[in-house]
Amino acid sequence: MAERGQKLILDTTALTDQFFEEACLLGVMAPIRDYQFVWHLNAHLGMDFRINDLEIKLIRKKREYFFKVYEYHRPESMLEQYLYVNQFDGEYLLPEFKHLDFLWLMKGDEIDPNWLNETTQAIRETPSVQLVANLSIEQIKNRENLLF
Repeated sequence: MAERGQKLILDTTALTDQFFEEACLLGVMAPIRDYQFVWHLNAHLGMDFRINDLEIKLIRKKREYFFKVYEYHRPESMLEQYLYVNQFDGEYLLPEFKHLDFLWLMKGDEIDPNWLNETTQAIRETPSVQLVANLSIEQIKNRENLLF
């Protein structure tokens, strides 16, 4: 009889840890369309978030779900900012945060706490924003869903 081959399992723990190294994640509740929210951010915060080819594809219940990702790079630094849409067709990118509409990931450079506080306050003052919360990346169960 032929022996069955062993299944190889890819351990993404190191990759995930590296991706989130020195990163900051904000959760935003703003019950409006993603393009409207991005327009408000760009207009009121002087940013230039743009949709790009980044898209997160998840397969659940034998269906494919596609979550948009907007991107903005601060010209004066190496800070990369990504705005994830947390919901698509009734499914959530991070199911543990169903109440959040958007996830804002900042990484790639040291984040000045004063700038972060000012930005968080400016987001709170943006039309249609109901909540902005700083999320602890270590406590997120499905953080690998944010990898691209």
